[in-house]
Amino acid sequence: MNNYISVKEASIKWNVAERTVRNYCQKGKIEGAIIKNGEWLIPEGFSRPKRVNAKKGKNHLLARLREEKTKQRRGGIYHRLQIDITYNSNHMEGNKLTHDETRYIFETRTIGTYKGKTTKIDDVIETINHFTAFDRVIDFANYPLSERFIKELHKILKTGTSDGQLSWFAVGDYKKIPNEVGDRQTTHPKLVARAMRDLMNSYNSKENHTIEEIIEFHVNFERIHPFQDGNGRVGRLIAFKECLKNNIVPFIILDEKKEFYYRGLKNWDQERGWLIDTCLDGQDTIKKYLNYFNILY
Repeated sequence: MNNYISVKEASIKWNVAERTVRNYCQKGKIEGAIIKNGEWLIPEGFSRPKRVNAKKGKNHLLARLREEKTKQRRGGIYHRLQIDITYNSNHMEGNKLTHDETRYIFETRTIGTYKGKTTKIDDVIETINHFTAFDRVIDFANYPLSERFIKELHKILKTGTSDGQLSWFAVGDYKKIPNEVGDRQTTHPKLVARAMRDLMNSYNSKENHTIEEIIEFHVNFERIHPFQDGNGRVGRLIAFKECLKNNIVPFIILDEKKEFYYRGLKNWDQERGWLIDTCLDGQDTIKKYLNYFNILY
């Protein structure tokens, strides 16, 4: 009788998310896998299926984004992602604009008046800046990731905000004052430049990357936390860019899923599957958009 291991055991053995193991099984990539009592079982000696780092052929999503951006086409995937990614990424960081308000600003470049509500100027500026940063990601999607580009994203996001008026706040440059994320210390300002250089050298030692490698880069970037503020938004824009570069369907972290996302970041060393599953769930959200707009992936 064959010996089998569980999905969880396979995920630990292969260092992938449990969701990835289930996908392998469902797609027939694991010969001899069976379902028992509603759970997949994998032959004990089976090795992890080989994965191609990047799909060959045309990047249909990137092509459509660039086309719709150039033509300023309303109601398409570019329109949808600009609003949804900007709203969710900003809202996770405390921006109080609603999804409808974010949409209104994108579509009209004006600010609506809402009875009884006070709107922070920074919330509006950061929303407009995020639209610009997202455009820059589309424009430079195929370029190698660099510290210069990362700093440019931060400069775009924070220019014109109240933070940018502070003498100690380095807009478009690495932080000058130590900061924390929750109760966790981040890399000291004196060590940030070297830490970022090492991270970039390691990442760029390969030309193509899997989604798991992009997520791992995101974790390491957030742990360094190189900027005084705006690290989460910059980090998620980088992840989106790198998915486009590698012809991988990007992921969006919905505000309603942020607790799973933060838990995954915090506990990456203990259980990678938490964050990977959250990001794959966010990838499924964008796949629904692609299916609706008839975009191949």
